[in-house]
Amino acid sequence: RGFDMMFIIGVAAIVSATCRLFPGGEESWMFQQMHHVAWDGLRHHDTIFPLFLFISGMTFPFSYAKRRSNGMSRKRIFWGTVLRGLGLFLIGIVYNGFFDFKFSTLRIPSVLGRIGLAWMFAAWLFIACGWKARSVIAAVILVGYSLIQLIPAPDAVGAGSLTMEGNISGYIDRILMPNHIYKPNLYDPEGLLGTLPAIVTAMLGQFTSEFVKNSHVSRKPLWLLGGAAALLAAGLVWSLWFPINKSLWSSSFVLVVGAFSIASFALFHWLIDIKGWTKWAYFFIVIGMNSITIYIAQKIIPFKEISKFFFGGLADLMPALWGAWLLAIAVFAVKWLFLWFLYRQKIFLKV
Repeated sequence: RGFDMMFIIGVAAIVSATCRLFPGGEESWMFQQMHHVAWDGLRHHDTIFPLFLFISGMTFPFSYAKRRSNGMSRKRIFWGTVLRGLGLFLIGIVYNGFFDFKFSTLRIPSVLGRIGLAWMFAAWLFIACGWKARSVIAAVILVGYSLIQLIPAPDAVGAGSLTMEGNISGYIDRILMPNHIYKPNLYDPEGLLGTLPAIVTAMLGQFTSEFVKNSHVSRKPLWLLGGAAALLAAGLVWSLWFPINKSLWSSSFVLVVGAFSIASFALFHWLIDIKGWTKWAYFFIVIGMNSITIYIAQKIIPFKEISKFFFGGLADLMPALWGAWLLAIAVFAVKWLFLWFLYRQKIFLKV
């Protein structure tokens, strides 16, 4: 989680600023990886959000088992998932600008909202069903969602069903909340219908942690990599009909990014849990222990201004691109030190 979040809190900006130091840097492959694709396709920046949701799904089988062993009833755990899911949804609305009181245009969908709802529904399925039933449900969701996306938006005559203007997900959002989406009267990348395949992203995290927790096979990282390879192959084949698309959270996107998530976990699992190499991970632990805190804090605390206070003068003495590079590093450093302070004080804010 810390590795994933470090790109959001500043590493992507540092990489971009570094690329700009070289001729043609903004056209380089690395620079492009630090930014989302416009529509179809996949870059590293498109993996950050689903990887976080995948990790959220991974935690539930462990927390569920712990709570059950402590005597907590399934009903109480269920209502706990409701509170957490709706809590994240409401925090997402606050993040979008609730306290501006511009309710006529307040964006309702959000990153936190999708994480909360998708995680919540996946948790319900985990409580109610075994892994075989959930596997079938996951497949039905992905196939059903891909079929639904063949329906073109009735209000976008001539536009393809998988285009930004013509997809049915955008149409549903335009009908139900036209002025409350990311691009008013067009579409929202965290819209309502896309929550369905996002549930499967959380479920893939559950399946992965169940395998690690319950399986007795040896060389689990290799098994995980094998599963990742199978998902990747399936996703690439599916993308021939339903392109990889983060904004639509397409079924092929779920599988391909699921493969990336499983492979990433397999690497960390091998390094930390099997090889026992833990000291290097402290840097990431500091971030991961307060991941949602720093996501929200970036909206509230003026980290850029704090960085300029300490490093702005030095940056002004440097060539413009080098000054921007220094400030990008400074912003990340200030955020990390903020998280380090919370970590040292054992302050962990969770929903």
